Amino acid sequence: MVRLNKYLSEAGVCSRREADRLIKSGKVTVDGRKAEPGTQVEEGQTVRVGKKEIESRREKVVLAVNKPVGIICTEDMRIKHNIIRFLNYPVRITYAGRLDKDSEGLLLMTNDGDLINRMMRARYAHEKEYKVTVNKELTEDFLRKMAEGVHIRDKEKGLDEVTRPCKTEKIGKYTFSVTLTQGLNRQIRRMCEALGYKVERLVRVRIMNIKLGALKPGEYRKITGQELKGLYECAETKNEGISRDS
Repeated sequence: MVRLNKYLSEAGVCSRREADRLIKSGKVTVDGRKAEPGTQVEEGQTVRVGKKEIESRREKVVLAVNKPVGIICTEDMRIKHNIIRFLNYPVRITYAGRLDKDSEGLLLMTNDGDLINRMMRARYAHEKEYKVTVNKELTEDFLRKMAEGVHIRDKEKGLDEVTRPCKTEKIGKYTFSVTLTQGLNRQIRRMCEALGYKVERLVRVRIMNIKLGALKPGEYRKITGQELKGLYECAETKNEGISRDS
């Protein structure tokens, strides 16, 4: 048994909020009877919006997507380069954690709202790894300060805090990896700016146990089997954090 608004959302008809509006308007029926807010749907019942019968698509879909630069994480279809239109996946899915317009790399997309909620709980401190290229040569002092935590401010966004300790590793003269356990708005860019650096390229390469791998920009793959099982296990597990010695 599932709530009717969730049933409609999982079937790809609309969002849960929009489904509530449809139900209140009297356009939704279950077994020929006009539905009410809070209606539950059992397996085998017939759901219609107007005259159209709605089939359940309750299979859980989780995709690993390589988001290109310029694509925007939004469900607002009025925005031309939004991720939903770009991907054009046949089942209604959305993103579990954003990447800003200028960043690229791994984005998880799913129709499982429970998974999204687990992943977005800040207290669980799930790891996300990035490969970052900056505008000038890296120093040990810069990497150390990044790892210890950086005081970032933005009056417009109401942001004024020291970032959590994180893992950093030098990859090349201008490139390093950083593993975060939080997701403040444009966090890595703000951290670098606070230390006198500018990010030239930012690629997310891992979210918990899921790696970007060989996916090219714009490509995606379905996460299945042990990898999917591992993701759900990671999403349920609280990360105890990274010490300041990291």
